[in-house]
Amino acid sequence: MSEGRLDFRLGAILATSFTGTLSERQGDRIERIRTPDRLLAWLSISGLDVETCTDDELDLARELREAIHLAATATALGDPLPASALATINDRSRSGRAAPVLLESGERRWELGPPPTVADALSVIAADAISILSGERGGRLALCASPTCRAAFFDTSRSRSRRWCDMNTCGNREKKARFKARHRPSSGAGTAASGADTVAGPR
Repeated sequence: MSEGRLDFRLGAILATSFTGTLSERQGDRIERIRTPDRLLAWLSISGLDVETCTDDELDLARELREAIHLAATATALGDPLPASALATINDRSRSGRAAPVLLESGERRWELGPPPTVADALSVIAADAISILSGERGGRLALCASPTCRAAFFDTSRSRSRRWCDMNTCGNREKKARFKARHRPSSGAGTAASGADTVAGPR
């Protein structure tokens, strides 16, 4: 696997993009932040630049990621929020120094630190998770229809009927699988054709 940008599944929602750093959760799991440097790369791509990261901070990041995944999955299924996930998300939200600032372009950006730390970045991710889990943003949490994925995603489509966490990956893969299944000749058809050849051939 290369170490480039394309290894990350990046979406419009920070918190669920972060949970996507562990993909294929119900199949052959793919860990996309295997090292501190990989976490720093993901944070940078996501607009949360931090210069250093320790192994312990990587562990905290993964703990937050799994807490968000558990809470988002529970919400999508209509289940109560797990107490352990709730505690982790709230702890990470409180632990950082981050503030939203308004740019001249009218866009919002998070300022970390100073100096910017992993704890600051994780507090932003946790705050984003709280905003979607609390229902304050327009949309709904759902689970990817791919049986090997089942990632939680935030559906902001007009009909709220989106099925895949990412159409370019899970969606296309499942559509290709269904297409192949529809066009695969059945064993029965093959046997019948074979029998017809025998009857039609010379005796």
